[in-house]
Amino acid sequence: MAETSNPRCCQFCDRAVAVQFERVLDPQSLEPFQILVCSQCRHGQTWPVPATMDAYYGPQYHGGRHGFTSNYCARRRLRLVSQVAGQGGGRRLLDVGCGDGTFLLGAARAGWAVTGTEMNPDAARAEGLDVYRSVSELSGQAPFDCITLWHVLEHFADPLAELCAIRELLATSGVLVLAVPDADGTQARVWGPYWMHRDVPRHLHHFSRHSLELHLNNAGFTVERWWHGEFEYDLLGWSQSALNRSLPPPNAFFQILTGRETGTRPVNRFVHTSLGTLFCGLGLLPTWWGMLFGRSGTLIVAARPAGQSPRKISGTGI
Repeated sequence: MAETSNPRCCQFCDRAVAVQFERVLDPQSLEPFQILVCSQCRHGQTWPVPATMDAYYGPQYHGGRHGFTSNYCARRRLRLVSQVAGQGGGRRLLDVGCGDGTFLLGAARAGWAVTGTEMNPDAARAEGLDVYRSVSELSGQAPFDCITLWHVLEHFADPLAELCAIRELLATSGVLVLAVPDADGTQARVWGPYWMHRDVPRHLHHFSRHSLELHLNNAGFTVERWWHGEFEYDLLGWSQSALNRSLPPPNAFFQILTGRETGTRPVNRFVHTSLGTLFCGLGLLPTWWGMLFGRSGTLIVAARPAGQSPRKISGTGI
């Protein structure tokens, strides 16, 4: 582990931070981490920050993270994009952290000229997509009419710097659409350190609606619209978090659903699958409640460069 220069100050506003959770386990390595929360902006940070993140990303992380819901997820996200950015019509869309490229392929079919970034771009490139390793490689390709980040911002060491760089790539009339786990939502409060979507240390930052809007404002964006909830993310957040609290190893049900090796015996796989399915049924009501009342496990926001006369509209997830 590597220490930062001042671990007891908020990286964003430099105010004092306090320990929110003393011990949160990485579901892959089972290493413990803390989550610190700022007394001023309520932004959360994972601590300590690993010297290198390579060991925490690998075959068990990359590719297929949506399992059988992948195409549904891409269609739902395209509907959100169309609500704020309109139809593709040959305009340019950049997906930062595009994974295996499923969303980009759907956007291309919808008429967008697509580009992506991904730290491990091989899977997306194998689909014939134009994918780079980082935003810094795209300066000569701006501007983009729409830029998306689906559960990516929380992975960056410095999310404000990344948002500023993304702002430089966005057309003056363009729109940014991004999603992050809601660290201040009901799910996060109920399950505490067992909440599936904390995913330390890959999630270096933990956003509330307030802290996310502060980041966007300071990067030169104005929020236009909020949505609350991504159905499959939220439902699994309830079921897998309940399992994490009661039955090791963590995230085994999620790994089974996405075809990953869990290292557990067949009888344990059966138990995790059976209980996970039961908990999904029990989680349907709180999932819909959270999405309806803006207390879900996911925040989605559309923002435009400051000065573009935003229309603030709250909405539920799809």
